[in-house]
Amino acid sequence: MAFIEVLLPAMGEGIIEATLISWMKNEGDTVAIDENLIEVATDKVNSEVPSTASGVLHKRLFSENEIISVGKPFAILSTGGSEEQAPAPILTEKKVEDLVKTEVAQIESNISPPVVLISNEDRFYSPLVMNMAKEEGISQAELDSISGTGQSGRVTKDDMILYLKSRTTALPEKQILSTSVKTSVEAGNQKNVFGSNPEKINTPIDFGPNVEVQKMDRMRKLIGEHMMKSVQTSAHVCSFVEADMTNIVLWRNKVKTKFKEKYGENLTFTPILIEAIAKALIEFPMINSSIDGDNILLKKEINIGMAAALPDGNLIVPVIKNADMLNLLGLAKKVNDLGQRAKKNQLKPDEIQGGTYTMTNLGSFGNLFGTPIINQPQVAILGAGAIVKKPIVIESPEGDTIGIRSMMYLSHSYDHRVVDGMLGGTFVKRLAEILEGFDVNREV
Repeated sequence: MAFIEVLLPAMGEGIIEATLISWMKNEGDTVAIDENLIEVATDKVNSEVPSTASGVLHKRLFSENEIISVGKPFAILSTGGSEEQAPAPILTEKKVEDLVKTEVAQIESNISPPVVLISNEDRFYSPLVMNMAKEEGISQAELDSISGTGQSGRVTKDDMILYLKSRTTALPEKQILSTSVKTSVEAGNQKNVFGSNPEKINTPIDFGPNVEVQKMDRMRKLIGEHMMKSVQTSAHVCSFVEADMTNIVLWRNKVKTKFKEKYGENLTFTPILIEAIAKALIEFPMINSSIDGDNILLKKEINIGMAAALPDGNLIVPVIKNADMLNLLGLAKKVNDLGQRAKKNQLKPDEIQGGTYTMTNLGSFGNLFGTPIINQPQVAILGAGAIVKKPIVIESPEGDTIGIRSMMYLSHSYDHRVVDGMLGGTFVKRLAEILEGFDVNREV
């Protein structure tokens, strides 16, 4: 019998590890090549990892909610062959760390009684969660009281981190007093350091009978952290321009059926907007940049992210790489493919990485305009509002008239550390001019 290690493959630029969400095979199951073995989470994307060989799953090296490094083995497959011995244990960095922790625990057990925690079918805890609880001195009763957001209510690493944060925040005075008690006892002072009337500690907050407390899911917490980081990092400024979209609306209405029949793709306004944004970014390269300390990084590639709302209300930003090199058909294919797979949670980690500029379609929710938050580490983001028919003054050599036009607000948020008002305002004004100059006789 021969054995093969299955390694975690590269998950995208800058991604060095992933969290194991679930196993799709049990030990002893037959596995075919390219058959999915595990589901992992990286940043906002969940991905399925296939097997690189066929055989029988001999050993699962990680449990759910544990971290796997890219390039490291996560499973061992057994295949037909002459060898009858199992492979020698793989001494990874994680296992070395576990061995050290075991040695330390044995030493500490001679000093103080260990915290005994159990896991059963009714309340299963992964090794990672059990270790976190033991390290923090959490009792069995306290661990059982923690609400889990994992599968079947299982407590995850994120649940533990969130609980420990609230626990630390809620008990600072108790910890200080506990330390004082220990110090007093060690000094031979057996008196009650709390005094005659110790204050009540760790009183739970009562939100009232008509309040439902709902924990944030993993993606919502990541989005919140990302947005707060952006507001704390960038000096946000927002400029607004109104663009006349009449020519584009008339042209799209004329060709969308033909476009669908010819190419099998729906023609929405998004690829038309992205095409115009790419043209404007070529003229204003400072907008297509990011900041690294005191350095401004001017990006040669134009990779445009399009913010997409998921069915659960969360947000994800798939990226169209080298958008300036794609024609309208290529952009339409990319927009439709990424949008559809985003809704099904089928995006690959690399498909949400590497963006240099982002647009968000506020109009899809019926909003006229908004002030979008910059997608770090980029320096600007565009918000496209709803296209609305309005009476507009139309200037001509023969005189001014009032006509019904299809108008759209463009909201441009930018980082004032790099983009001044003139540059940020001029860029969005130029974008409006490109949209208004759309050729109504364009062929598909």
